[in-house]
Amino acid sequence: MMTNTGDSDSLTEALQAISVSTELIEEELKPHLDTILAAQLEKKKDIAVQIAKSGILPILAQALQNKSSLSCQVALVVAEMAREGAVRGLCIEAGLVKVLVPHLDSSEPEMLLNTGRAIGRICFDNHSAREALIEVDVGDVLIFQLKRAPDAERQHAILEILGSLAENDILKFQFVESGIPEALSELIKGLQGCSDPATLCSIKIASNLIVSLLLGDESMQKCFSEGSGMVYQDVLSWLQSSNTQLQLSGSLAIANFARNDSNCVKMMDLGVVPHILTMLEQHIDEGDVSVLHAGLSALRNLAIPATNKLRMMEDGVAVRIKSLLRSDMPPVQFKLLGTLRMMVDGQEEAAMVLGTDATLLCRVTEWCEAKDHVGLRGEASRLLSALIRHSRRPGVIHAIVKANGIRHLISMSKSEHVIMQNEALVALAIASAINIESMKDLFMETKLLTLLKKMLEDSSATAEVKYSALGLICSLAKSGVMNAKLEEVNMKDSLNKLTDHSNSQLASQASSTLALLGDTS
Repeated sequence: MMTNTGDSDSLTEALQAISVSTELIEEELKPHLDTILAAQLEKKKDIAVQIAKSGILPILAQALQNKSSLSCQVALVVAEMAREGAVRGLCIEAGLVKVLVPHLDSSEPEMLLNTGRAIGRICFDNHSAREALIEVDVGDVLIFQLKRAPDAERQHAILEILGSLAENDILKFQFVESGIPEALSELIKGLQGCSDPATLCSIKIASNLIVSLLLGDESMQKCFSEGSGMVYQDVLSWLQSSNTQLQLSGSLAIANFARNDSNCVKMMDLGVVPHILTMLEQHIDEGDVSVLHAGLSALRNLAIPATNKLRMMEDGVAVRIKSLLRSDMPPVQFKLLGTLRMMVDGQEEAAMVLGTDATLLCRVTEWCEAKDHVGLRGEASRLLSALIRHSRRPGVIHAIVKANGIRHLISMSKSEHVIMQNEALVALAIASAINIESMKDLFMETKLLTLLKKMLEDSSATAEVKYSALGLICSLAKSGVMNAKLEEVNMKDSLNKLTDHSNSQLASQASSTLALLGDTS
C-alpha cells in the first residue's frame, strides 16, 4: 500500500524519470511503470490527474507507437488513468487513441483487452473524442478482427471491447455505419445450433451488444430501415428461436425499435405481434421471467399508437395475452397490467371488452391486495381506474362493483402520487354518476366523504387533486342520500373556503359545487 512519504517520492521519481526520457530504454522504464500502476491501483484522489500532467503521456504514446515489449503494460496504465474523466481530454491531446488502435490487431488476449479498455475509457462520455474516433475507424478494425477470430476466447475479447466502446453515443452510430450490427448478426447465425457453453456465451454477448447499439436513435433507425433492415429481420427470427437468450434479446430489440409511432405502425403491418404472443405463450408455465417481461414491454410499446390499439384488439391480442393472468411472477404481473392499461388508453371498446371480463377483474382485484408488492398493487388499481375512465359504461361499472374493485379505487385515492390520486378520483366520479346506488354504502363504510373534506382543506394538496375531489363531490351531490351525508360532514364550510382560492378555475368549481349542495349564497 502506498501510504507514506516514501511511496509518494517513488511515484514522483518514476514520473520524472519517464517524462525526461529521450530514449525508450525498456529495462529502465519497466520498474517506473510498475510504480505508476501501483499508485493508480491505490485509487488515491487526483493521482491520475497528477500522472497525466507530469508530461509522461507523449512518452507513453511513443512506446505504443513503436510497439515495444512494454506496450501491454503501457496500455494498462493508460486504461487505469482514463477511469478519471479529467484526464481523458489530455489522453486525446497526446494522441493516445490513434496509437492504441493498431494494437487491436494484437494476437495476445491481454494486449487486446488492455487496449480496448483504454480506448473505451478515454472515449467514454467525451465529446472531444469525436475527431479522434473518426480518424481511426475503430469499427472497421474490430469487424475485421471479429471475422477472423480463430476461437471463442478471441471472439469474447473482441466482443468485450465492442461492448465497452458501445457505451459511447458517438461510437454507437459509427459502429452502425461500419456494419457492426450486421457482422454480429452473421456471427450469431453461424453459432446457432451449437450448445457448448463458450458458443452460448458468445451468442449472449453479441445479441446483448446489438440491443445496446439500438439505444441510439440514429443507430436504431438505420438498423430498422423501414422494416427491411437485415438486423430487424434477424431480430424477428430470434423471437421464433428456441434459444431463450435470443428470445430475450429479440424482445428487447423490438421494444427499442418501437420507440416511435411510425416504427410501431410499420411493425404491426409486418406482423410482429403474433410472433411475440407465441413466444410469450411458451413461457407462461414455469417459463423465463425475463423473456415474459421483455416481451410484454415490446407489446406495450407497440400499443402506444391509437391505430395499433384498435388493430391489436381486432387481432385478438387481448384474448391471447390474458392467458398470462395465471402467472405467479410479480414482475410479469406488473408488466401485463401496464400493457393492458396501454391497450385501453383512449379506447372505449377495448375498455368495455376487458372491463366486463369477470376472470380478468377477479385476478386484477386479487393483485390489488398483493401484500409484498407495492408497485403491483398500484398498477392493478390503475388498470381498474382506466377501465372506468375509458369506457364510461354501466356494464363496466357493474362488473367492477361486483368484483369489489371500488374499494381499491378508494384506497388508491389516498396515494402519495398525484397522478394515481387523480386517476382514482376521476374514476370514482364517473362510477358515482352512473351507479351511485351500488356504492353509497361502501362510501360511508370507508369514510370517503371525510377523506374528500381533508383533501379540500389540505394546504399541501395540489390544485389538481382538489379539482378532481370537487368533481367527485359533484357526482355525490346529485344523490339525495349522499347530499345529506355531505351536509353532515359540513362539506359546505370546506367549499366556502375554496371559493377564494388563488386558482380561479378551482374557485369557480368550488362555487358550482356549493350550488349543487343547495347553497347559492
